Amino acid sequence: MIDNFYPVVPAGGSGTRLWPLSRRNRPKFLFPLGGEDISLLQSTVRRLLPLSGPDRLLVVTGAAHLAAVREQLPDLPPVNLVAEPSPRNSAPAIALAAALAHSRNPDAITGSFAADHLIADVRGFHDAIRTAAEVAGAGLLVTVGLSPTRAETGYGYIKTGAALGIDAARTVDRFEEKPDRSTAAAYVSSGEYLWNAGMFVWRADALLAEVRRQLPDLYDGVLAIAAAYARGEGPRVHDHVWPTLPKVSIDVGIVEGAAARGRVGCVPGNFGWTDVGDWDALGGVLAADDTGTVALNVEGLLSLDSADCVVAGSGRPVVLLGVRDLVVVDGGDVVFVCPRARAQDVGSVVQALRDAGREHLT
Repeated sequence: MIDNFYPVVPAGGSGTRLWPLSRRNRPKFLFPLGGEDISLLQSTVRRLLPLSGPDRLLVVTGAAHLAAVREQLPDLPPVNLVAEPSPRNSAPAIALAAALAHSRNPDAITGSFAADHLIADVRGFHDAIRTAAEVAGAGLLVTVGLSPTRAETGYGYIKTGAALGIDAARTVDRFEEKPDRSTAAAYVSSGEYLWNAGMFVWRADALLAEVRRQLPDLYDGVLAIAAAYARGEGPRVHDHVWPTLPKVSIDVGIVEGAAARGRVGCVPGNFGWTDVGDWDALGGVLAADDTGTVALNVEGLLSLDSADCVVAGSGRPVVLLGVRDLVVVDGGDVVFVCPRARAQDVGSVVQALRDAGREHLT
Protein backbone atom coordinates (compact mmCIF):
# COMPACT_ATOMS: atom_id res chain seq x y z
CA MET A 1 0.00 0.00 0.00
CA ILE A 2 0.93 3.67 -0.32
CA ASP A 3 0.70 5.70 2.88
CA ASN A 4 -2.17 8.22 2.90
CA PHE A 5 -3.18 7.29 -0.67
CA TYR A 6 -6.80 7.84 -1.69
CA PRO A 7 -7.37 6.74 -5.30
CA VAL A 8 -10.36 8.31 -7.03
CA VAL A 9 -12.30 6.60 -9.83
CA PRO A 10 -14.45 9.01 -11.84
CA ALA A 11 -17.14 6.75 -13.30
CA GLY A 12 -19.20 8.97 -15.54
CA GLY A 13 -19.58 9.73 -19.21
CA SER A 14 -22.30 10.18 -21.78
CA GLY A 15 -22.18 6.67 -23.24
CA THR A 16 -21.47 7.82 -26.78
CA ARG A 17 -18.10 6.36 -27.73
CA LEU A 18 -19.28 2.74 -27.81
CA TRP A 19 -22.83 3.51 -28.91
CA PRO A 20 -25.19 1.73 -29.36
CA LEU A 21 -23.88 -0.83 -26.84
CA SER A 22 -23.36 1.96 -24.31
CA ARG A 23 -26.04 4.59 -23.73
CA ARG A 24 -26.55 7.59 -21.45
CA ASN A 25 -27.86 5.39 -18.65
CA ARG A 26 -25.63 2.41 -19.46
CA PRO A 27 -22.04 3.63 -19.93
CA LYS A 28 -19.30 1.32 -21.11
CA PHE A 29 -17.53 1.02 -17.75
CA LEU A 30 -20.40 -1.22 -16.60
CA PHE A 31 -19.63 -3.81 -19.30
CA PRO A 32 -17.02 -6.63 -19.36
CA LEU A 33 -15.04 -5.33 -22.34
CA GLY A 34 -11.50 -6.27 -21.36
CA GLY A 35 -11.61 -9.98 -22.13
CA GLU A 36 -12.58 -10.81 -18.52
CA ASP A 37 -15.86 -11.69 -16.85
CA ILE A 38 -15.79 -8.50 -14.77
CA SER A 39 -16.67 -5.00 -15.90
CA LEU A 40 -14.15 -2.29 -16.73
CA LEU A 41 -15.13 -0.55 -13.48
CA GLN A 42 -14.57 -3.69 -11.41
CA SER A 43 -11.22 -4.27 -13.13
CA THR A 44 -10.15 -0.69 -12.33
CA VAL A 45 -11.08 -1.04 -8.67
CA ARG A 46 -9.37 -4.43 -8.38
CA ARG A 47 -6.19 -2.87 -9.80
CA LEU A 48 -6.23 0.01 -7.30
CA LEU A 49 -7.15 -1.83 -4.09
CA PRO A 50 -3.60 -3.10 -3.37
CA LEU A 51 -2.45 0.53 -3.25
CA SER A 52 -5.05 1.77 -0.77
CA GLY A 53 -7.45 -0.87 0.53
CA PRO A 54 -11.25 -0.42 0.26
CA ASP A 55 -11.56 2.16 3.04
CA ARG A 56 -9.62 4.82 1.12
CA LEU A 57 -10.86 4.21 -2.43
CA LEU A 58 -13.43 6.76 -3.66
CA VAL A 59 -15.77 6.38 -6.64
CA VAL A 60 -17.57 9.39 -8.10
CA THR A 61 -20.42 8.52 -10.45
CA GLY A 62 -23.57 10.02 -11.90
CA ALA A 63 -26.84 9.74 -10.05
CA ALA A 64 -28.26 7.69 -12.92
CA HIS A 65 -25.50 5.09 -12.49
CA LEU A 66 -25.47 4.95 -8.70
CA ALA A 67 -27.51 1.76 -8.26
CA ALA A 68 -25.55 -0.14 -10.93
CA VAL A 69 -22.19 0.94 -9.48
CA ARG A 70 -23.28 -0.03 -5.97
CA GLU A 71 -24.36 -3.44 -7.25
CA GLN A 72 -21.01 -4.00 -8.98
CA LEU A 73 -18.96 -2.80 -5.98
CA PRO A 74 -20.78 -4.27 -2.95
CA ASP A 75 -17.67 -4.15 -0.72
CA LEU A 76 -17.05 -0.42 -1.24
CA PRO A 77 -18.02 1.51 1.91
CA PRO A 78 -21.19 3.53 1.18
CA VAL A 79 -19.50 6.78 2.27
CA ASN A 80 -16.89 6.23 -0.45
CA LEU A 81 -19.43 6.26 -3.27
CA VAL A 82 -20.38 9.80 -4.25
CA ALA A 83 -23.16 10.59 -6.74
CA GLU A 84 -23.02 13.68 -8.94
CA PRO A 85 -26.49 15.25 -9.27
CA SER A 86 -25.68 16.14 -12.90
CA PRO A 87 -22.68 15.95 -15.28
CA ARG A 88 -20.22 18.84 -14.88
CA ASN A 89 -17.08 17.36 -16.47
CA SER A 90 -14.08 16.07 -14.54
CA ALA A 91 -12.78 19.06 -12.55
CA PRO A 92 -15.71 19.28 -10.08
CA ALA A 93 -15.73 15.51 -9.53
CA ILE A 94 -11.99 15.23 -8.93
CA ALA A 95 -11.78 18.40 -6.84
CA LEU A 96 -14.67 17.23 -4.64
CA ALA A 97 -12.99 13.86 -4.10
CA ALA A 98 -9.80 15.67 -3.06
CA ALA A 99 -11.77 17.84 -0.64
CA LEU A 100 -13.45 14.77 0.87
CA ALA A 101 -10.13 12.96 1.25
CA HIS A 102 -8.49 16.05 2.77
CA SER A 103 -11.34 16.39 5.29
CA ARG A 104 -10.60 12.84 6.44
CA ASN A 105 -6.82 13.07 6.32
CA PRO A 106 -4.90 16.38 5.94
CA ASP A 107 -1.95 14.41 4.52
CA ALA A 108 -4.04 12.66 1.89
CA ILE A 109 -2.56 11.99 -1.55
CA THR A 110 -5.27 11.47 -4.15
CA GLY A 111 -5.10 10.04 -7.64
CA SER A 112 -7.57 10.04 -10.50
CA PHE A 113 -8.00 6.90 -12.62
CA ALA A 114 -10.71 6.55 -15.25
CA ALA A 115 -13.13 3.64 -14.84
CA ASP A 116 -12.83 2.48 -18.46
CA HIS A 117 -9.08 2.00 -19.04
CA LEU A 118 -7.28 -1.33 -19.36
CA ILE A 119 -3.83 -2.11 -17.94
CA ALA A 120 -1.94 -5.23 -19.02
CA ASP A 121 1.04 -4.96 -16.62
CA VAL A 122 -0.48 -4.27 -13.20
CA ARG A 123 2.88 -4.51 -11.39
CA GLY A 124 4.35 -1.91 -13.75
CA PHE A 125 1.31 0.29 -13.13
CA HIS A 126 1.78 0.02 -9.36
CA ASP A 127 5.46 0.96 -9.67
CA ALA A 128 4.58 4.07 -11.68
CA ILE A 129 1.92 5.16 -9.16
CA ARG A 130 4.33 4.70 -6.25
CA THR A 131 6.84 6.94 -8.02
CA ALA A 132 4.11 9.47 -8.79
CA ALA A 133 3.09 9.53 -5.13
CA GLU A 134 6.71 10.21 -4.14
CA VAL A 135 6.91 13.11 -6.59
CA ALA A 136 3.54 14.41 -5.43
CA GLY A 137 4.82 14.43 -1.86
CA ALA A 138 7.02 17.38 -2.82
CA GLY A 139 3.93 19.40 -3.74
CA LEU A 140 3.83 18.95 -7.50
CA LEU A 141 0.76 17.90 -9.43
CA VAL A 142 1.79 14.70 -11.21
CA THR A 143 0.55 13.16 -14.43
CA VAL A 144 1.38 9.63 -15.53
CA GLY A 145 2.39 9.82 -19.20
CA LEU A 146 2.42 6.78 -21.43
CA SER A 147 5.40 5.98 -23.64
CA PRO A 148 4.03 6.35 -27.21
CA THR A 149 4.24 3.30 -29.44
CA ARG A 150 2.98 4.97 -32.63
CA ALA A 151 2.06 8.36 -34.10
CA GLU A 152 -1.42 8.33 -32.57
CA THR A 153 -3.70 11.25 -33.48
CA GLY A 154 -6.46 10.31 -31.03
CA TYR A 155 -4.56 11.22 -27.84
CA GLY A 156 -3.21 14.43 -26.35
CA TYR A 157 0.53 14.67 -25.70
CA ILE A 158 2.73 15.84 -22.83
CA LYS A 159 6.00 17.64 -23.56
CA THR A 160 8.45 16.72 -20.82
CA GLY A 161 11.31 18.83 -19.53
CA ALA A 162 14.08 18.51 -16.96
CA ALA A 163 14.67 15.43 -14.82
CA LEU A 164 13.36 15.68 -11.24
CA GLY A 165 15.84 13.25 -9.69
CA ILE A 166 13.18 10.71 -8.69
CA ASP A 167 13.40 7.64 -10.91
CA ALA A 168 12.45 8.73 -14.45
CA ALA A 169 10.19 11.60 -13.36
CA ARG A 170 10.50 14.88 -15.27
CA THR A 171 8.90 18.29 -15.29
CA VAL A 172 6.08 19.05 -17.72
CA ASP A 173 6.66 21.93 -20.12
CA ARG A 174 3.19 21.91 -21.67
CA PHE A 175 0.25 19.85 -22.84
CA GLU A 176 -0.59 19.51 -26.52
CA GLU A 177 -4.02 18.80 -27.98
CA LYS A 178 -4.62 15.90 -30.37
CA PRO A 179 -2.22 16.48 -33.29
CA ASP A 180 -2.39 15.68 -36.98
CA ARG A 181 -0.46 12.67 -38.29
CA SER A 182 2.77 14.47 -39.21
CA THR A 183 2.89 16.39 -35.94
CA ALA A 184 2.29 13.20 -33.97
CA ALA A 185 5.14 11.50 -35.85
CA ALA A 186 7.44 14.40 -34.98
CA TYR A 187 6.43 14.18 -31.31
CA VAL A 188 7.18 10.47 -31.15
CA SER A 189 10.53 10.69 -32.95
CA SER A 190 11.71 13.54 -30.68
CA GLY A 191 11.55 11.36 -27.56
CA GLU A 192 10.29 14.40 -25.60
CA TYR A 193 6.59 13.61 -25.65
CA LEU A 194 4.34 11.14 -23.86
CA TRP A 195 0.70 10.29 -24.36
CA ASN A 196 -1.66 12.03 -21.97
CA ALA A 197 -3.74 9.22 -20.46
CA GLY A 198 -5.56 11.43 -17.96
CA MET A 199 -4.04 9.72 -14.90
CA PHE A 200 -3.06 12.11 -12.11
CA VAL A 201 -1.60 11.90 -8.61
CA TRP A 202 -1.25 14.82 -6.16
CA ARG A 203 -1.43 15.84 -2.55
CA ALA A 204 -5.02 16.81 -1.91
CA ASP A 205 -3.95 20.13 -0.39
CA ALA A 206 -1.74 20.91 -3.42
CA LEU A 207 -4.59 20.27 -5.85
CA LEU A 208 -7.02 22.32 -3.77
CA ALA A 209 -4.52 25.20 -3.67
CA GLU A 210 -4.42 25.19 -7.48
CA VAL A 211 -8.21 25.02 -7.63
CA ARG A 212 -8.39 28.02 -5.31
CA ARG A 213 -5.91 29.91 -7.49
CA GLN A 214 -7.48 29.13 -10.87
CA LEU A 215 -11.15 28.35 -10.17
CA PRO A 216 -12.11 30.00 -6.86
CA ASP A 217 -15.83 29.35 -7.31
CA LEU A 218 -15.12 25.64 -7.69
CA TYR A 219 -12.88 25.73 -4.60
CA ASP A 220 -15.57 27.35 -2.45
CA GLY A 221 -18.20 24.95 -3.73
CA VAL A 222 -16.37 21.67 -3.17
CA LEU A 223 -15.23 22.74 0.29
CA ALA A 224 -18.82 23.56 1.22
CA ILE A 225 -19.99 20.16 -0.05
CA ALA A 226 -17.19 18.29 1.75
CA ALA A 227 -17.96 20.11 5.00
CA ALA A 228 -21.62 19.18 4.63
CA TYR A 229 -20.75 15.50 4.22
CA ALA A 230 -18.67 15.70 7.41
CA ARG A 231 -21.76 17.09 9.20
CA GLY A 232 -24.03 14.41 7.79
CA GLU A 233 -25.82 16.85 5.46
CA GLY A 234 -23.93 16.00 2.29
CA PRO A 235 -26.68 15.07 -0.22
CA ARG A 236 -28.83 18.15 0.53
CA VAL A 237 -25.95 20.63 0.18
CA HIS A 238 -24.47 18.69 -2.75
CA ASP A 239 -27.73 18.97 -4.72
CA HIS A 240 -27.92 22.71 -4.01
CA VAL A 241 -24.29 23.71 -4.69
CA TRP A 242 -23.39 21.34 -7.54
CA PRO A 243 -25.29 23.14 -10.36
CA THR A 244 -23.38 26.36 -9.56
CA LEU A 245 -19.94 24.82 -10.17
CA PRO A 246 -18.04 25.50 -13.41
CA LYS A 247 -18.33 22.79 -16.05
CA VAL A 248 -14.70 22.16 -17.07
CA SER A 249 -12.21 19.31 -17.36
CA ILE A 250 -9.40 18.92 -14.85
CA ASP A 251 -6.85 19.16 -17.67
CA VAL A 252 -8.06 22.48 -19.04
CA GLY A 253 -9.29 23.98 -15.80
CA ILE A 254 -6.31 23.18 -13.57
CA VAL A 255 -3.43 21.10 -14.91
CA GLU A 256 -2.52 23.10 -18.03
CA GLY A 257 -2.35 26.35 -16.05
CA ALA A 258 -0.28 24.71 -13.31
CA ALA A 259 2.13 23.34 -15.94
CA ALA A 260 2.65 26.82 -17.35
CA ARG A 261 3.86 27.85 -13.88
CA GLY A 262 6.20 24.86 -13.51
CA ARG A 263 3.99 23.08 -10.98
CA VAL A 264 3.44 19.78 -12.82
CA GLY A 265 5.65 16.69 -12.93
CA CYS A 266 5.33 13.60 -15.06
CA VAL A 267 6.14 9.94 -14.46
CA PRO A 268 6.50 7.90 -17.66
CA GLY A 269 4.77 4.56 -17.76
CA ASN A 270 4.95 1.57 -20.04
CA PHE A 271 2.46 -0.91 -18.66
CA GLY A 272 0.21 -1.89 -21.53
CA TRP A 273 -2.37 0.88 -21.20
CA THR A 274 -5.43 0.93 -23.46
CA ASP A 275 -8.18 3.51 -23.55
CA VAL A 276 -11.25 1.63 -24.76
CA GLY A 277 -12.26 4.83 -26.49
CA ASP A 278 -14.07 3.56 -29.56
CA TRP A 279 -14.99 0.41 -31.47
CA ASP A 280 -11.70 0.32 -33.35
CA ALA A 281 -9.73 0.46 -30.08
CA LEU A 282 -11.89 -2.31 -28.62
CA GLY A 283 -11.10 -4.41 -31.69
CA GLY A 284 -7.43 -4.13 -30.78
CA VAL A 285 -8.03 -5.42 -27.25
CA LEU A 286 -10.27 -8.47 -27.64
CA ALA A 287 -9.16 -11.74 -29.20
CA ALA A 288 -9.75 -11.97 -32.95
CA ASP A 289 -10.52 -15.00 -35.09
CA ASP A 290 -8.24 -16.21 -37.86
CA THR A 291 -9.63 -13.53 -40.23
CA GLY A 292 -8.84 -10.70 -37.80
CA THR A 293 -12.49 -10.19 -36.88
CA VAL A 294 -13.55 -9.59 -33.27
CA ALA A 295 -17.03 -10.67 -32.13
CA LEU A 296 -18.71 -9.60 -28.88
CA ASN A 297 -22.00 -11.16 -27.74
CA VAL A 298 -22.78 -12.59 -31.17
CA GLU A 299 -24.41 -16.00 -31.48
CA GLY A 300 -23.16 -17.86 -34.54
CA LEU A 301 -21.22 -15.20 -36.48
CA LEU A 302 -20.91 -16.30 -40.13
CA SER A 303 -18.11 -14.48 -41.93
CA LEU A 304 -17.75 -15.11 -45.68
CA ASP A 305 -14.87 -13.53 -47.58
CA SER A 306 -14.65 -10.89 -44.85
CA ALA A 307 -11.90 -9.80 -42.47
CA ASP A 308 -10.74 -7.36 -39.78
CA CYS A 309 -14.22 -6.34 -38.62
CA VAL A 310 -15.52 -5.54 -35.14
CA VAL A 311 -18.94 -7.08 -34.57
CA ALA A 312 -21.04 -6.65 -31.44
CA GLY A 313 -24.53 -7.97 -30.99
CA SER A 314 -27.58 -8.41 -28.84
CA GLY A 315 -27.46 -12.20 -29.11
CA ARG A 316 -28.82 -12.52 -32.64
CA PRO A 317 -26.85 -14.14 -35.48
CA VAL A 318 -24.78 -11.81 -37.68
CA VAL A 319 -23.61 -12.61 -41.23
CA LEU A 320 -20.78 -10.79 -43.02
CA LEU A 321 -20.23 -11.13 -46.77
CA GLY A 322 -17.35 -9.55 -48.69
CA VAL A 323 -16.60 -6.75 -46.25
CA ARG A 324 -13.44 -5.56 -44.47
CA ASP A 325 -12.55 -3.13 -41.72
CA LEU A 326 -16.13 -2.48 -40.65
CA VAL A 327 -17.78 -1.90 -37.29
CA VAL A 328 -21.16 -3.68 -37.11
CA VAL A 329 -23.16 -3.27 -33.90
CA ASP A 330 -26.63 -4.67 -33.29
CA GLY A 331 -27.94 -2.63 -30.38
CA GLY A 332 -31.28 -4.44 -30.20
CA ASP A 333 -33.33 -1.35 -31.13
CA VAL A 334 -30.85 0.08 -33.65
CA VAL A 335 -28.06 -1.22 -35.91
CA PHE A 336 -24.87 0.81 -36.43
CA VAL A 337 -22.39 0.25 -39.29
CA CYS A 338 -19.30 2.30 -40.12
CA PRO A 339 -15.71 1.86 -41.33
CA ARG A 340 -13.32 1.16 -38.46
CA ALA A 341 -11.40 4.29 -39.50
CA ARG A 342 -14.49 6.37 -38.69
CA ALA A 343 -15.15 4.81 -35.28
CA GLN A 344 -14.17 7.99 -33.42
CA ASP A 345 -17.00 9.86 -35.20
CA VAL A 346 -19.77 7.92 -33.47
CA GLY A 347 -20.48 10.89 -31.23
CA SER A 348 -21.74 12.82 -34.25
CA VAL A 349 -24.26 10.04 -34.89
CA VAL A 350 -25.57 10.26 -31.34
CA GLN A 351 -25.88 14.04 -31.62
CA ALA A 352 -27.72 13.72 -34.94
CA LEU A 353 -30.21 11.34 -33.35
CA ARG A 354 -30.81 13.78 -30.48
CA ASP A 355 -31.21 16.67 -32.92
CA ALA A 356 -33.78 14.59 -34.79
CA GLY A 357 -35.79 14.01 -31.61
CA ARG A 358 -34.82 10.35 -31.34
CA GLU A 359 -33.19 10.53 -27.90
CA HIS A 360 -34.72 7.19 -26.95
CA LEU A 361 -32.03 5.59 -29.12
CA THR A 362 -29.15 7.33 -27.31
